[in-house]
This record gives sequence, C-alpha cells and structure tokens, in this order.
Amino acid sequence: MTDILTVTMNPAVDVSTSVDKVLDTHKLRCSPAQRHAGGGGVNVARVVQRLGGDCVAFYPAGGATGELLRQLLDAEGVRSQCLALDEATRENFTVGETLSGREFRFVLPGPTLAPAQWQACLAQIGASEAAPRYLVLSGSLPPGVPVDFYARLAGPARARGTCVVLDSSGPALAAALHAGVDIVKPSLRELRELTGQPLAGESEWRAAAQQIVDQGQARMVALSLGAEGALLVTADASWRAPGLAVPVCGATGAGDSFVGAMVWALACGADLPQALRYGVAGGSAALLSSGTALCQKADVERLCREVRLVTA
Repeated sequence: MTDILTVTMNPAVDVSTSVDKVLDTHKLRCSPAQRHAGGGGVNVARVVQRLGGDCVAFYPAGGATGELLRQLLDAEGVRSQCLALDEATRENFTVGETLSGREFRFVLPGPTLAPAQWQACLAQIGASEAAPRYLVLSGSLPPGVPVDFYARLAGPARARGTCVVLDSSGPALAAALHAGVDIVKPSLRELRELTGQPLAGESEWRAAAQQIVDQGQARMVALSLGAEGALLVTADASWRAPGLAVPVCGATGAGDSFVGAMVWALACGADLPQALRYGVAGGSAALLSSGTALCQKADVERLCREVRLVTA
C-alpha cells in the first residue's frame, strides 16, 4: 500500500529563467533555463520524496514534453504512474526580473482530454487493491475534464478509508468541497473567491474556514496566508502560525511545498500542530529557491524549529 498518492491532471514541464528587466518589443537576453517536473500534485510528490516519504505521483502526459516530465521525475527518484496521451504535455514559463525581484508566470492551458481519457484516469486511480492512506488532489483541471472530477475521486476514496487532501481553485474546488474532503488547503485569494467575501482580517479568515468545517465540506482547513503564515481550523480547535522571515528568491511552488511537507508529517504520525509547523516550514523553505526547485529537507527541518503556533 502506498502511503501517499498524488493526482495531477494538468502536469507541466516548468521552465524558469531570469532577465534584468522585462521590456516589451525588446529581445530579452535570459539566464540559462532551469527545467523541473511541475503541476500541483507532481510538486507535492517531489517534496514528499525528498523528505523521505512513500509517495506515487499519478498524471496523464504525452509527447516529447511528457517524456521529459517522466525523465525529470525519475532523476529525482519520484515513483510515478502515467496515463499516456497523444497530445503533448504543456510547458509553463517563469521569468524573474532581477532588478525588481518581481516574478512573471506564464501558464499554458494543457492538452484537451477526451471523455475516454479522463474516465480512464478515474479508473486507474481507483484500481489499486490497497487504498493509499492519503490521496492528494492538487492543481488545475485541463480542458475537457469536468469540474467535478476531483469530487468523483473524493467520495469513493473516503469510503475506502483514505484521507483526501484537496488543493485546487475555482469550480473544481467548489465541486470537491460539495462532495466532501478531509483536508482542504486554499490560499486566501482562493478562499475569497470561494466565499465571495473580502475576508479583510484574521477573524473573518477563521470564520470562513470554520464555516467550511461546520458544513461538513472538510474536516479541516489549512489556509495559507503567504507572508502572513497559515491558519489551521478543525471542528474542535484552530492554530495560527505567523510567517517566517526568509529571503525570497521565488514564490512558485510554495503552496505545493506547504501541502507536501504537511501531508508527509501527518503520514509520519505527527499531530496537527506539528504538521502545521512542517507545512509552514515547507512553504517558507521553497521561497529560498528560484523557479520550481521547491523546498529542501535541511531547510524544512531547520525552519520547522522556528515556527511558533498560537492557539486561537
């Protein structure tokens, strides 16, 4: 039985580079490109693997970029299951502007999946005789995949005793919450979009998260707050973790690192406060690297000792 299975329906090869300044109509001479396997669940699996966890990454992929994605995961020692596609896997492109520290992200839509393809994904994910302990549903859905795709996975997985972790946005997030999950990790922006409320302060953040729990949409809400840290809300308790002051080389993949470190800690038997500490440490450690290099184990362990929790 796999401890953690991640699902990434819209994976990518993430290309990152930098220039002094982004200017229109000019040829921009870039630094050498970095390439990493990307997409929400793929990034989560990369983090779990480097922290020493037992994880398998599921994703559909095709073409030369799909083959490169597999090679990049193999190079990092990440076990994977791939449903082959005819269309090529997408690339995403991140450009860091060195003079300002700003980061520009260009995200492509990904290949369109036919009904037979996404239905094959559902079948393959649910086919294992032994259910994973954790199922992480993370990232956007590509064209052609219905908005309730994650919802279709969540119900059967929970019925088999799997803890379902959701990190998505928009209609896919709303549909999966309607079906019910165990842990949901929205950003503050995603929670505002979900509720249609401005959520201007901490009391409103907590109330919105508590409502999700009270309505049975999730057993717990791990709300990532960027530089402000994170908030974990359950039916019985909540904890607030202020952000850590770290130098920022790039923010891409910080949320995925948060999820990966938190789920890894839970799979290792950590209690909820300690899992939150690891989540904040993972997200903060990802800021130390450019592109989608994500967090490194030594940084996560070091920063975890610096996270301070306040019981709300």
